[in-house]
Amino acid sequence: MSTSSPHASGRCIPAVFLKTAGILLLLLLAVSCLPLTVPRFFGYHIYSVVSGSMEPAIPTGSLVYIKEAEPEEIAEGDVIAFYGAADAASIITHRVLENRVVMGEFITKGDANQTPDMNPVPYVRLIGKVERSIPEAGKIAAIFTSAQGKVMAGCAVLTAVLLQALAALLESLAGRKRRRD
Repeated sequence: MSTSSPHASGRCIPAVFLKTAGILLLLLLAVSCLPLTVPRFFGYHIYSVVSGSMEPAIPTGSLVYIKEAEPEEIAEGDVIAFYGAADAASIITHRVLENRVVMGEFITKGDANQTPDMNPVPYVRLIGKVERSIPEAGKIAAIFTSAQGKVMAGCAVLTAVLLQALAALLESLAGRKRRRD
């Protein structure tokens, strides 16, 4: 006897769909977080660029990956990240014009700026060397790290869990129906 019910093959098609949707939602969330998490395990600092001082090489909204480096290894032309003089919370990413090893400082300049930075950067303020930048990724990172982004990520996880629970309920109901038939 042939039947066209959604349970004909012994599998509940809506449950399979819900499980798949839940898994895909979690995978999408996990994959979108990878650029913000995995590099940290390899010693990278990750920052979003909020000013245009390094354009066009590093546009505003880019995500930069900084690897710690010995100050003496930094060469002219390298792009470095360092703490700003007035505010240790501000991080600046500029190109090295000169590494004054004897004085323990860098002369830096933003690519978009007309003149070198007013003050030399002492070695103690060096965070590291820019190894990679990904344009626009900083905007995505800002979404994920904001309060609203964290709520959205939490809702995505909750939705995935609910989809899985609903799929299990549908499978249970379909199993009971099969046992009765």
